[in-house]
Amino acid sequence: MRLEEIRRTLQREFVRTLRRPFVDAVEAYDMVRAGDKIAVCISGGKDSMLLALLMQDLQRTVDFELVFLAMDPGYGPDGRAQLEQNAAILGLTLDIFETDVLRIAGRHAAGHPCFLCAKMRRGHLYTEAGRRGCNKIALGHHYDDAIETVLMGLIYGGQVQAMLPRIRAKNHAGMELIRPLYLTREKNVQAWAGHCGLTFLPCDCPAKTLEHDTKRAEVKAMIAALAAGNPQIEANILNAVKNVDTAKLIGWRDERGRHSFLDRLK
Repeated sequence: MRLEEIRRTLQREFVRTLRRPFVDAVEAYDMVRAGDKIAVCISGGKDSMLLALLMQDLQRTVDFELVFLAMDPGYGPDGRAQLEQNAAILGLTLDIFETDVLRIAGRHAAGHPCFLCAKMRRGHLYTEAGRRGCNKIALGHHYDDAIETVLMGLIYGGQVQAMLPRIRAKNHAGMELIRPLYLTREKNVQAWAGHCGLTFLPCDCPAKTLEHDTKRAEVKAMIAALAAGNPQIEANILNAVKNVDTAKLIGWRDERGRHSFLDRLK
């Protein structure tokens, strides 16, 4: 399928399942403003490549700049080649920089490299985006990532927290992270990739061999099993961190420190 035809799928076959949720998220969370310069972070997977096309489409109605920033964390030759090939198919000019994130994460956290890898990737992306004059970076996290994060924090982290659609960078002044696919379902991204005949770069991290043993995989399977009996469960998970009743929390923390419900009884 040619590039023009791939782009048209976002205006026709996938306008309801992909383009509309993207626009809804951008507008609901005020993610993109005129004058922004946004680095779309291209990992090589289906989500970030789709995000790049949708962000380009948004430029028709909002005046902002785009940079397609791709980090090579230590791919093998085949991985790097597929990243560049897919970018060419989709008409994306990548600004690629190299790091040794995969090697470092594999050496220092071989059993559970995901947290270290993600933290290092994020730091590199903030830094490189800042060097290019960007004030925002856009990541390809979608709705399924968001609800999985809620349950992972609750079950394995012992805390209630959400994957936020917008975040101000703590250590990079003037920089924000945005997630424009926040309301987009993963199954619809997969359907689009299949429809267009696109094959994207699989995860090339040290945890690939542990894929079915990761906590996220466990949570994904748990949500799928629950949703099979009650489709509303997926929406309820995300709604749970939108409708927190603070009067019924045993404890919480904010910028002033930790608090207890007992404080209200004094």
